[in-house]
Amino acid sequence: MTNAVRTLMYITLCSASLHSLAQDSLPALKSDAPVITIPAYQALFDSSKRWGEFGEDDELGALNLITAQTRVDAAALVATGESVSLANPMSKSASGNFIEPLGHTTFVFDLPPEFDAGESAAGDVFNINYHGGIHSHMDGVAHFGWRGKLYNGFDFAPKEDGFAHVGVEHIAAHGIFGRGVLVDLPRLYGVDYLEPGAQITAEHLEAWEASTDTKIRSGDILLLRVGRWQLAALKPGYDALEATAGLHASIGPWLKERGVAAIGCDAISDVMPSGVEGVFNPVHTLANAALGMPIFDHLQLDQVAETASRLGRQTFLFTATPLNIEGATGSPLTPLAIF
Repeated sequence: MTNAVRTLMYITLCSASLHSLAQDSLPALKSDAPVITIPAYQALFDSSKRWGEFGEDDELGALNLITAQTRVDAAALVATGESVSLANPMSKSASGNFIEPLGHTTFVFDLPPEFDAGESAAGDVFNINYHGGIHSHMDGVAHFGWRGKLYNGFDFAPKEDGFAHVGVEHIAAHGIFGRGVLVDLPRLYGVDYLEPGAQITAEHLEAWEASTDTKIRSGDILLLRVGRWQLAALKPGYDALEATAGLHASIGPWLKERGVAAIGCDAISDVMPSGVEGVFNPVHTLANAALGMPIFDHLQLDQVAETASRLGRQTFLFTATPLNIEGATGSPLTPLAIF
């Protein structure tokens, strides 16, 4: 055996040992935290609230934390120009729990008879129920309320054609242009995916920060990868609404303290089961109703994770703009990560 081979073997063994030590130092991913009672959840909600912070009439919410300067700083992150879509194709055939496939009809325009030189034109009609268990979309601030109230104390009182307050049009007026931060926990833990039910707390996010030397800060869009699509490939019948790794409800005050502007996930951000007595989506409720924060559900984060790993980066320019529909609770969209 040559000295070069011995050196290579030594380096490989040292790297493996360091990796093992790093894994051992990470906080455990558990699914058995005590159930949060309603009074305890109410306390979390109250300590997470941003009501009045941006004015009594504010309808934009946490996206106010994305400023002209944070946009300039985010634009400066573009170095290679690589652009990665964070949305899955919308399915026209998917079925399952809380899934409505995209309805798509194409038609040919009837042109007036005098225009007969040879042109043809076609259009589309879409029927989209984008909320649910599969389509990539944004939950606007009006999506979830708590005890009859939306963000900033507006009434949870939808009409047939939407809400009078905090509709998605307030987000569409500015778009979302900021620093995206990919928290890739499967890569950190050396696994393909996190086990369904794994409860992610501030402790896990701070361990990721320490490992990557990246600080989640005010105005950031926090994108959490749990490996949902890797799991779905292995288990075609997998239902993320029944069980998935995700954020624990205790994260609310931490998101406020750090000034996170929006969150997203390749699943639904919430851990399922929720771990809160009588509340189905406690993190959605905290984000929308307490923090005034939009949420990106069912994103495709595998490709951006590979790109981030190859480039040795965790941050990038994130852009997304919902459809400008007055009073809407959210929107289908295609966010982009630009390196």
